[in-house]
Amino acid sequence: MFSSHKTMTATGEPGNREDSSTGAPATNTNTPTTIVTPPSPNPVPSDLPMPNSNGSGNHKSTIVIESQPKRRVSIISDPPAIGGSGPGSGYDNPAYEQNPRRKISQTSTHSHSDIGPARRKSILKDSAPPHDYDSDRASTHSYENYRQNALDVLNAKYNGHQMGHTSLGDSNGGANYVEESWMYTFCLKCRGEEPSSSWEPPFWQKIFPYPLCPTFRTVSRLISIILIGVLIWVTAFVIIGDSAAPGGQLFGLVVLTVAANFGGYLISLTTLPRLIGMLMVGILFQNVGWANLDGDFSKVTAHLRKFALTIILTRAGLEMEPEAFKKVYKTILKLGIIPWCVEAAVMAVMSHFLLDLPWIWAFLLGSIIAAVSPAVVVPCLFRLRTKGYGVAKGIPTLVVAVAGVDDALSVAIFGIISTVMFSDKGLAYQIAQAPVCIIGGLGFGVIWGSLARIFPEKGDAFVVPLRTLLLFTGGLMAIYGSEELGFEGAGPLAVVFSAFVSNLFWCKDGWNVEDNPVSTAFEVFWMIFEPILFGLTGATIKIRELDSHTVSIGAACIFTGSILRILTTAGIAFGDRLNTKEKFFVGLSWMAKATVQAALGPVALKHLDENSTDDERNWANIVQTICVFSIVLTAPLGAILISVTGTKLLTKTKQPQDLSGWRRSHRPSIRDISIIDEEEEREDPEIPEDKETHDNTLNNAHIPTISYTYNT
Repeated sequence: MFSSHKTMTATGEPGNREDSSTGAPATNTNTPTTIVTPPSPNPVPSDLPMPNSNGSGNHKSTIVIESQPKRRVSIISDPPAIGGSGPGSGYDNPAYEQNPRRKISQTSTHSHSDIGPARRKSILKDSAPPHDYDSDRASTHSYENYRQNALDVLNAKYNGHQMGHTSLGDSNGGANYVEESWMYTFCLKCRGEEPSSSWEPPFWQKIFPYPLCPTFRTVSRLISIILIGVLIWVTAFVIIGDSAAPGGQLFGLVVLTVAANFGGYLISLTTLPRLIGMLMVGILFQNVGWANLDGDFSKVTAHLRKFALTIILTRAGLEMEPEAFKKVYKTILKLGIIPWCVEAAVMAVMSHFLLDLPWIWAFLLGSIIAAVSPAVVVPCLFRLRTKGYGVAKGIPTLVVAVAGVDDALSVAIFGIISTVMFSDKGLAYQIAQAPVCIIGGLGFGVIWGSLARIFPEKGDAFVVPLRTLLLFTGGLMAIYGSEELGFEGAGPLAVVFSAFVSNLFWCKDGWNVEDNPVSTAFEVFWMIFEPILFGLTGATIKIRELDSHTVSIGAACIFTGSILRILTTAGIAFGDRLNTKEKFFVGLSWMAKATVQAALGPVALKHLDENSTDDERNWANIVQTICVFSIVLTAPLGAILISVTGTKLLTKTKQPQDLSGWRRSHRPSIRDISIIDEEEEREDPEIPEDKETHDNTLNNAHIPTISYTYNT
């Protein structure tokens, strides 16, 4: 689609070109390009003088084309299809597409011997006419149709009101008053992108204009969920009784979950992690008196935490890319283990001397706090990856892989320490904890992951649900079984490693690690358990009982450990092809705490019984309080630092990024309003200059630049 004063440059590229008027290919050699212009109803006489013509090779001419049809050009590059040049090949001119010898730029990923860049078939070529039934014309809507009904009515009313108070010239400025208002912009950002057109009653837009009001699809989905929830509640009330009635503990848990989900949605509008809103709702319910989850119902919440922990660890294993792990496993293990040990040790030493925790309780706290939260890190990395930051060196993949190793290490060490703390068995049993947990967990992971490849058969029509349930039930068996056997640290390792081994075999069978259907299934599980986990964690905090000394000293310990971890990461990341800025960014991205702290923070308190001393209860309360405040302090701060510093510390590449399936399990959405500053694209300065591309540029330097100005 041509616009005013649009300049077109001919560079004399080798290859074939297509005559835009006849569709026939025009032969082109290494001589300056001759551009064939479509015939115009009012051609320019050949004897008219050309502007700026001074006899040199460089001149500029103006051609007025009055009736030239507007054309929309696609510039998206796709790999050429294999299998001929027929209508299904997807190209306007198959002869032109076969250009195997030219490299486009320094950042081109194809080799000189491969098939050259391809053009996607124009969306206006051979396009089928739209479906045009009378019953659908009024009910199938698009964004443009929205702007032509109710919003036009609102604008007309506003303009009519303005006409009575201002002159005609002033009233024209309010023609799009509704669309230019802050409310319209805010509502438009809150709307999710619908995958297809939806049906709605003809009167809907007259009453509920888009985007000021939700679409009929959104309302109908909400009504369906409410009806399902009401029916489930009625059934549960008939079966369970008073606990499911209003005022009962089960009913309170359901209300807390729904409210936490809504609070997470509100927080997500600010680009902060949803879990912050869920945690705040839990704290609010506890301190207002709306949550009563103590007593016998605490057993139910303990099992829900274990279910959530199984989902967290399984997703951590599925997010590790097997190919990347095999190539840079030394870097992943180095950056995952050494900084973790430093932060855990700093937290243990400071809490021992400043909070008077015994050494074993201090290291228990350190093993929890040192964990990284993928739920915070991955959405922020997705927004950076859409802009091309850090992609050339695979920094998003590195950060996600290390976060998975980090979580597995935290949960395993926590299980070993807690088993030693709350076990009354002998010294030999305690010494055997570490080797048995490591060997047993890894062995179970290999066996169960191998079984998940064989059963079910990969061509089975129900392969996705069967693999999902097999992986989930195996993880639950590992968590509960290791606890029953007295080796609690083996279960978490088994869950992570079984998911990783399964993903390794599934990728060999043709699945894509970034668009794994089993990962999508676990996303559904996490959408259910995320508000439950963080709502319950927030409900454990009673503000009236908090000790200001514990909170302040705990915050100092958290930030000190995070800072030393960042410095350690930057110091040991030598030989990893990362510059100084990228090393500090990687360290900053691992300071956010959330999922593991929410799952393990209250566990120590649940292990205590009536025979426990008051000191033990006090220590357990300190561990729980610091874990919750680590989420409140570091999750929003980590998300902001990743988004803001990513544009300053990472290199932005020009290569377009295919994000169709990247980290789909973390629901990238249009609601993730970017807070990244736009900068001009620059090529990666660390990519060496390509000699062949440089020679092509020098060979084409003598070709004159021919520019045409189209007046529309």
